[in-house]
This record gives sequence, structure tokens and C-alpha cells, in this order.
Amino acid sequence: MNWHQQNISDILSLLNTSRNGLNNEVAKQRLSQYGKNILPQLHKVGIGKIILHQFTSPLIYVLLVAGGISLFIQEYKDAFFIFFIIFINGSIGAYQEWRAEKSALALREMMKSKANVIREGEKKSIDSSELVPGDIVWLESGIKVPADMRIIESHGLTVEEALLTGESLPVVKESEVIQGENVALGDRKNMLFAGTTVTRGRGLAVVVATGLQTEIGKIAHSIRNVGVQKVPLIDRMERFSKKISVAVLVATIAVILIGLIRGIALYEIFFVGIAMAVSAIPEGLPIAMTVALSISASRMARRNVIVRRLSAVEGLGSCTYIASDKTGTLTLDQQTVREIIFKDGIKAKVTGQGYNGEGKIEVEDKYEDKLMQIVEAVTICNEAVLKKEKNTWTYEGDAIDVALLALTYKAGITPGDIYQKVKIFAQIPFESENKYAATFYEKDNHKYIVAKGAIEVLVPYVSNELEKKYFLQKAEELAAKGYRVIAILKGKLINEEYKLHTDLSILGLIALIDPIKPEAKESIKKCQQAGIKVAMITGDHPTTALAIAQELGIAADKDEIISGVELSMLSKSELSEVVDKKRVFARVSPQQKMDIVEILQEKGNFVAVTGDGVNDAPALKIAHIGVAMGYGTDVAKEAASIIVTDNNFSSIAAGVEEGRYAYDNIRKIIYLLISTGLAEILMIILSLIVGLPVPFLAAQLLWLNLVTNGIQDISLAFEKGEKEVMNFPPRNPKESIFDKKMITQVVIAGISMTLVAFFVWYLCTKQFNYTKESARNLTLLAMVLLQNFHVFNCRSERKSIFKVPLSHNWILIAGVGIAQAVHIIAMHIPFLAEILHIHPVSIQEWVYVCLASMLVVIVSEVYKLISKK
Repeated sequence: MNWHQQNISDILSLLNTSRNGLNNEVAKQRLSQYGKNILPQLHKVGIGKIILHQFTSPLIYVLLVAGGISLFIQEYKDAFFIFFIIFINGSIGAYQEWRAEKSALALREMMKSKANVIREGEKKSIDSSELVPGDIVWLESGIKVPADMRIIESHGLTVEEALLTGESLPVVKESEVIQGENVALGDRKNMLFAGTTVTRGRGLAVVVATGLQTEIGKIAHSIRNVGVQKVPLIDRMERFSKKISVAVLVATIAVILIGLIRGIALYEIFFVGIAMAVSAIPEGLPIAMTVALSISASRMARRNVIVRRLSAVEGLGSCTYIASDKTGTLTLDQQTVREIIFKDGIKAKVTGQGYNGEGKIEVEDKYEDKLMQIVEAVTICNEAVLKKEKNTWTYEGDAIDVALLALTYKAGITPGDIYQKVKIFAQIPFESENKYAATFYEKDNHKYIVAKGAIEVLVPYVSNELEKKYFLQKAEELAAKGYRVIAILKGKLINEEYKLHTDLSILGLIALIDPIKPEAKESIKKCQQAGIKVAMITGDHPTTALAIAQELGIAADKDEIISGVELSMLSKSELSEVVDKKRVFARVSPQQKMDIVEILQEKGNFVAVTGDGVNDAPALKIAHIGVAMGYGTDVAKEAASIIVTDNNFSSIAAGVEEGRYAYDNIRKIIYLLISTGLAEILMIILSLIVGLPVPFLAAQLLWLNLVTNGIQDISLAFEKGEKEVMNFPPRNPKESIFDKKMITQVVIAGISMTLVAFFVWYLCTKQFNYTKESARNLTLLAMVLLQNFHVFNCRSERKSIFKVPLSHNWILIAGVGIAQAVHIIAMHIPFLAEILHIHPVSIQEWVYVCLASMLVVIVSEVYKLISKK
């Protein structure tokens, strides 16, 4: 039912009610029929579910299988290490997500309140959950609207609807019928919606929808039916896990077949193959990834970005399209005077922004008197309060009135200075029917009238026709630029009558706007340079939205904007074509915002959506990455995977940068682990092919993977990142971690490490006649040193190791030192030496092996140089 189209008598008839309200028996029957006026409680995610969630990664499945095989072949040390790593990884991930999930769902709380209802002709207060369709509700300033209602009477009723519509200013409500079916929620001036707040006035309304049938209820229902989108990292890691599993299986079968051909017993070569398979799987990757994401999450927190789900860290860095809300994200959400237009074409510029007196008014000296007349008028005709207490500005009242008081302070005076010089007789408060306010006062023994309001309402009280024409034209020009325009009138009081008369003069026009945040423009430019498309999706008025978008560099002209009404007239295919061409979507409904996001995703975009209101929640949840503002509703925060605490788009840009750093660091970790794993596999295969013994024991392979690499891969997670990441376009969300560059690097590094280690193994066994255990000891040391040097190659896929400052990651330097020290210490501890079958080496042997291991750096540097050219 389009209630806004119906007249009051028809609505009362349809709902079988009257202005005296329902009787108690009918109300009880309807409560049974429609249910309570509440939203269903969504179950809070328990700690058990959070813990289980940590073990749903395909890579974890592979590790669990590897651990099971280790138990089966009675390699208990290997099994212990693998399960220990799984436990540590799960603990870190669970702790991070548990902390993030402490934000409780608040849709129910939003609707919990008392309602002043008329039942059987008497006014009574009941719990809002007891409201039913047909109830007559009395509303006044400060009350939270308890259900969706059609207004019967409005007396200056003004409602804050930003959480539902995105409208930056309180909306004046009226009772008149509104024609048209496709009327946006923000334009339904005769309707009240659950969860919004009455800021001024009073009124009478009839309940037309409760619970899930309210606009908030529909949003709650849509949120429940929306699944969480998979971020690229999860998708990439799933594909990576499958590939690594197949590769290890193929390598294991190859080793067993080669061993059989070489005459090695099936039992012996089978266990060698299984040991190699267990060691080749990068056991340290899950914990290293979790650490990398946790570090990035901490860095994001320092840049005002709170991550609720660890995978979202990298997800924000992968986004190709940011659909941003306007009010409070790109703009300050505080009306600010920008210009004052005088009679003779002169205008004053006003600096500063927000509800404070910081700033100044730039005007020629000869117009100072005219300026002061306007300042005096807007201060006298004002119902707000703005003051500074202990270096903090506090305010209350209508947004426009507060903004006008800020102008007074910027003029170098306080409201109190003006009030002391005048005596106020009477006032006409702002009413939605009048669209103006007026004050009658005395100053210097003269009595005056000042009025402020919409110019089209006030011009009939102006006698000068040229003045009327001039200011009407200027008002249109300002409105076209997205300004809210207030006309200021003044005249002498005639016949002691406290009403407006037709001999007033226009002192000037005041142009206000919700200004853009200082950092927003530069941040949008930064995202655009990084290849990310930025669009604005808002419930605000199209003219205002376009003006802000043009100032921010989001849109160039009106061809790039479309309204919700226009969108509602398009078919799905037409909408799909339009979305690509538009950068500003104004006056859109929550469903339309959700449709826009879905279409963007269908077109291959990885979409991040920002928002703060209930109206944003469905789009936040369906987006790949939902970004809620810290000051916004709990509903929006719950639907989002990331929360920006300072409500600033610049923090989103910072989050994108940190997300890209996180992904780069994960690639570095994978590069290290897979290239070293490949080197170990190739060493075994090459040794079998040429008739040499297996170069590593199972315990030695596990030592390499979990101790040497286990220290170094986690150290790589602390890399600060390369600033150049924002100069590159976003990675294709479908792109594999194993792209051409990664494959090339892994193969080159794996082969170079294999050749160096095999050279040591071959010389020790064939040339120097070392015992098998001593040869393995030196070969194992060579592999440890190769990994120590190779980790520096992994610090950047593009830059030389000599161009990446050591100061960017002192933890890595310490990690390399610790990894080498731990191995040398293990040689001297009988218990470890016995398990690993190793023993101390001479300084001369260590130096020779160290010099040979440096070759892996030289090979990598040559590759990077050739690749760069």
C-alpha cells in the first residue's frame, strides 16, 4: 500500500480505526494477528563457531591430512609440529575475530522505546513493541519514531531521517497527500519511519506498519538473506591449496617411481616419498598469513580502520570500485555558511567549517556595516545554542540555526554581545507550513522585524521589485550549485502588530552547504590514481549530490548523475548499462543501492561500499567489503567487515594502501615457502636420478620448514610495504597468486638453490668422501644459509635487495640471525643433534658454504635487472 498517496479519511477507514484510537480488545486481537512490533533477534556468533571457522581453509585440510599421514607412519615429531602449527594459527585467528565480533547487533534496540498512544479516546504510554496497525500515536520533540506511520496532523514536525534515507538535514513533515507511486522515501513528507527521531515540533500519526513490515524491518529481512561475499584472498588461497596439493602428489609419485627404477625397495622409497610430501607442504603458511593479516589489521587500526574479519584486510586492498556514501563520509555532516550575497552584487566569502567559530568572513571594509546587520539579524532570529566550553564547542538546536550562530562568532562577536543590545518582544518560530521564522525587537529606541527563511516564501513581503528579481535569480544560481539558501529580511515594526508586512527589505542571502572534508578530495584522487573507480551513492538530493561530487572530482557534469526515481523506471538490462556510465546515484532506496552493488559485482568489479545508516546495511553486507563509519548505526557496523573510526574517506584510502601491503607481504611469504619447498623436492629428485642417496631425512626437512622458514616467513609479515603500491592498478580479483611473475620467480629461485645445495651434496659424497651423515650435515647447513639469503630476495618482487632499506624490517634481520643461530646451537645440543642427525662444523666449512649460498642473491638480482629492462 502506498500510504503517502491516500488521504487521512481513507486510511482510517482501511485500518478500521479513528482519531480516538483502537479499543483495547481490537488492539489485543491485532497484536495476536500481526505480532509484536519488534525485529527478530539474530543469533550472536559464539566463540565455538568462531574457533571452528579457523579450520575451514583448504590449506588447513591439507595440513590435517599431512598430520594424519605422519601419525600413520609413526612420525610423531612431524605430526606434533603440524598439529601445533594448526593450533597456533587457529588461536590467533579466533582471537582476532572474537575481538571484532564484540559489536552486538542493534536492530532490535533501535526499535525499543515507549509510545504515546491513544486507545479508547485516552492518551497512554505503552511499550512500542505493543503497537499495532491502526494505533493513533502522539509525537513530540526528542521521541524516537516507533513504527511506520502516516501523519494526521503536523505542527512544525521535523524528523532526522539520515539513518534511513541519507538525507543530511532534518526533514520537515506535513500531512498533505503526495501523488506518485515511485516517490523516494526521503520525499515522502507525510510519512514517519521506525527508528528515525523527531527533532522539533509535534504531531499525530496513525500506525500503518510494524515489525518486519516497516522499512527498517524490510532491511533487516534483506540482511538476513544476504550471504557474506568471499574476498579474493580466500578464493586465491583455495585455488592455491588445490594446486599445491596436486603438485605435491605428482612430485611424490615421481619420487617413488624414480626410486623403484633405481632399485630402491618399495617400502623404503614409499616412506621417503611420504616424508617429502609432508615436508613440501608449506606448514608455516597459515600462521604466517594470519600474522601478516594481524599486523596489517593493527596498522590499519592506527590509521583509524578497525577490521572485523581478518580476510577483509587484503580484501580492501583488492577493491576495484568504491561506492561511497556522501554525508559524514565525504562531507562533514555539519551545515556551514560559505557565502553571503549583498544587494549590489557584492558577496562575502566565509572560511572555516562545522559548528564552531573557527574561521573568518572575507569582505571589503565598506560593506562591514551591511555584514553586521545580517549577523545581528541571524543571531536575533535564532533558536539554537552554540558556545565554547574548555576549548570544546557544544551546540543544540536546528542545524541551520547552529550554522548561523557559527557565522556570528566568525564575525568577531558573541551572540551574548548582540542579545545585550536588543529587547525581543515576540517571535514567530519556524513552522513547516510557513517556511520562515521572524523576531520582533527593539534597539536604540527603534522597533524592528527580522525574518529568515525560503526566499520564495518571503519575497511577497518585499516592496522593491528589482530587489526581488535580483535575489530570486541569485538564489536559483546558488541552489543549482547545491547550496541551501536562506533569505534575510528586515524592516520597521508597524502598528505594534507582530506579523510580517509588505515593506521589508532583503539584507542578503546566506548560502550554506555541508562541506567536503579537507582530506576527502586528495584521498579520492589517490584512489583514482591507483586505478580504483569511485562513485557516490546517497539518499541526498540530486543537486546537492552532484555539486559535492564535482568538487571532489568524482563526476564532471550532470550526465554522470541519476536519481532513484529514474532508476526505478529502468529494466534490469537497462540498469546494467546505466551503472557503468554514472558516478553519482542520488535519492536511492536501500534496495536500489543493493541492486547497484550487485550489478557492479556481476560486471567483474570487486566492490567496497561505505555507509553509516540502516539504509546502507543491505549494500554493506552484500558488498565484497562493507565499510561502516564509526559514528554510524550499530546496524551498519554489524553488516560491515571494516569500521572506519574517524568517519573519513581518507582512512579508507589508507586502508586500501595497507591492504595492498598485506597482499604483497603474503605473496612474499608464499614466494619464500614455495621456492624453498621446490628446492627440497628437486634436490631429492635430482639425487635419485644421478644415483645419490636421499639428501635429507624427514626430520631435517621438517626442521627446515618449521624452524628456519618458520622464523623467517613470519618476519616477512612485518615488512612496511612499498609506497609504489598505490601507483599500480588493482589486481584482477580472479588473478591467481601463482601468476606468471610468481611462477618465474619461484622456479628461478628453486632451481638456483637446488644447484647450490646439490653442488655441496655431490662434492661431499663423491669428491671429499664424507660419510653420508656428515654430507647431509653440510648440505642441510647449505640449505639453511640459502634460505637465510633468499629471504632478502623475497622482500620485494621488483626492487633490488640493496634498494629496500634494512630499517623497514629490523625484525627480519633479527629473524635471519636467530634462524642461523638456532641451527648452529642445535648442532651443539646432543638431544637435538641426535634427532636431526647433525653435528658441529668448522668455521672454514661454514665460510665456504656461506659464500656458495650467496649465489642465490646474485641470480635473483640478475633476474630483477633483466625483468625491469
